[in-house]
Parts: sequence; structure tokens; C-alpha cells
Amino acid sequence: MAFPRSYLEPNLTNGLIRPEYRSDMKMMAWDVPLNAIDEIPKHWLTFPAPESYLHQIIAVIYVFFMIFSLVGNGMVIWIFGVSKSLRSASNMFVVNLAIADFGMMLKSPIVIYNSLYEGYALGKWGCQVFGIMGSYTGIVQATTNLCIAYDRYRNISNPMDGQMSKKKAFFFILLTWAYATPWTLMPFFEYWGRFVPEGYLTTCSFDFLTETIDNKLFVFFIFTFSYVFPMSFIIFFYSQIVSQVFNHEKALRKQAKKMNVESLRSGDKAAVSAEVRIAKTAISICGLFIASWTPYAVIAMIGAFGNQALITPTVSMIPALTCKIVACLDPYVYAISHPKYRLELQSRCACLNIKEEAPEKADTSAAAATVAA
Repeated sequence: MAFPRSYLEPNLTNGLIRPEYRSDMKMMAWDVPLNAIDEIPKHWLTFPAPESYLHQIIAVIYVFFMIFSLVGNGMVIWIFGVSKSLRSASNMFVVNLAIADFGMMLKSPIVIYNSLYEGYALGKWGCQVFGIMGSYTGIVQATTNLCIAYDRYRNISNPMDGQMSKKKAFFFILLTWAYATPWTLMPFFEYWGRFVPEGYLTTCSFDFLTETIDNKLFVFFIFTFSYVFPMSFIIFFYSQIVSQVFNHEKALRKQAKKMNVESLRSGDKAAVSAEVRIAKTAISICGLFIASWTPYAVIAMIGAFGNQALITPTVSMIPALTCKIVACLDPYVYAISHPKYRLELQSRCACLNIKEEAPEKADTSAAAATVAA
């Protein structure tokens, strides 16, 4: 239930902004320093402040997210960095993604601290640091996923061209960070948009609630160029991979039928083909990206162009959590499922008791080469 802003006449006692208690309703007070009131979208203050236990739940969730992500991505960065056999152009994108995921969760102490103090405890500087790290790493995640999709599509559709060179891969990696820079610095310097607290005032993101034409344009453009474009190309590249995989499978079955044999594949007939494994991985990757970032995109568009009354503080915290899930799962989807990575991890961290057998050399198809790159 949203409360009219006329009920939010400030009580200046102790230098805090507190909603007035009315005889006709009960409302928990937000504790916000007077010198910070202009930094907070007034929309959040039209709702009751969240209960203490909700802040504690957010803090616990972020602790688990931080540990899970930093350990997973840290191991990816370490293993790929020290293992010469894994230093391929394709794996450079995986490392860049791990760096972005690692950086995204490095800001967790800010939200944990704010949650323990139930609000805007670290003030504007904490909000700006959180916003900068979130913007950089989030956009780099999206564009790096795009690079990975393009690289895999290129290897599948044009196997005769060979793998991408390391110099070209490094150039694309620099582009991912360069692309994120203007979308990060503009709101930081408040040249276009700004970083503001969201929901429980413990996390920060770009302002999607201020109802000005200038701010609406910023939300529209960052939504288009940082979400719609990368996601559209990712879906396109992976859909092309899936299409080629199934066309290849169809051609094999057709040829086998002409030759009056059950299958043209050697080895265990029950084994899943490398092409099908790629198709399944492609679908999971695409689904993970969409599931993680779509809630944030939807909330931002509703805030800028829809009914803001639908965005309660608790509702706004849902996308703040879902977009962190991808930073936790990426290292396992892209790298820990990688046979060569597991072999290296097995040899360097015997205490993990990983039992990975060396892949058979029989499968020399172009698709298998892509998976093992």
C-alpha cells in the first residue's frame, strides 16, 4: 500500500526524516539523515520501512552469494591464469566474464553493512561505489556473453576459418570495458542519469524513478543498448548454433538411413553427441542470462514509463538479487563444466577429490573442438 506523499511531512527531531504518524494509519519510520534526503527517490519513502528481519535476510543472502561467487570465479581466474594449456582465445572471454562476476560480488560488503544497520548507513559514497561497480560489471557481463556467443557461433558456422586469434579476442575484451565506461561515468557525474538508493536503501542502481524527460531517455537508452541489443544478438547466435546442430543431426540420420545402418557415429551408441551437448549448453546459457537480467529490465521500464505504485521496496529487491545469481552460476556453467578445466583443477587441488578422466580423442568433430576450446 502506497501512502500519499502529503503524509511524509518531515519531523526534524534528531536530524532524521521520519514519516508523521497519523491517527488513521500505522507506518514504520525510515531513518534517513537530513543531508541525504535529496539523494533518495521520494517514491521509496511513500512506503513503510521494511521490517528488521527483511534486512537480515538480505544480508545473509548476500553473504552466501559473495562466498559462492568469489570462490567459484576466483578459482576460474587462477586456474586459467596459471595453466598454459587453457590460454586460448575462447577461454580469454571466460576469464573476462569471471573477472566481471568477481567484481560484481566484491561490492557485497556495502549492502551487507547497510542491511545490518537497516538502511542508508554508508551514505552517498557507498551508494556511488556500489553503483559504479554494478554498472561496469553488469554491462561487461552482457557484452562478454555476447562475445562468447559470437565466438562459438563463428567456430560452428565457419570451422575452416580456424579459432579467433588471441589479439582479436583481447581487442574484443577491451571493447567490453570501453563500452561500459560511458554508461557508468555519465550517471556517476550526473551528466545523464544518476545512481540512487533502491528498495530498502541498502543497494544502489541508476535512477529509474525520477519523472523527467531527460531521465526517461537515459533509462530507455541504457535499457536498449545494455540489455536489448546484447540479449538479441546472444539469442540470435545461439539459435543459429542450435539450428545448425539439429540440421547436422538430421543429415547424419538421413545418411545413415540411406546406408542402412543405425548410426554413423563410432563408440557407445548411448553416448550423447558433442553437438547435442553444445545445443543444451547454448539453451541453458541463454536462459540463465535472460532469467537473471530480465527482472531488472522490467522493473526499470515500469519505473520510468509505467505505474510506479507497482514497485514496492520489496519488489525492487527481487531483481537486485536475481542479477547476482548469474555471477554465482557463470563459473560453473562456463568453466567448471569444462573437462580440461576440471583436469587442471584436479591436478592442482587434489584436496577437492575431483575425479575427471581425460577426454577421448575419438571425437574430432568441429563441435567437440568448440566445447574443448
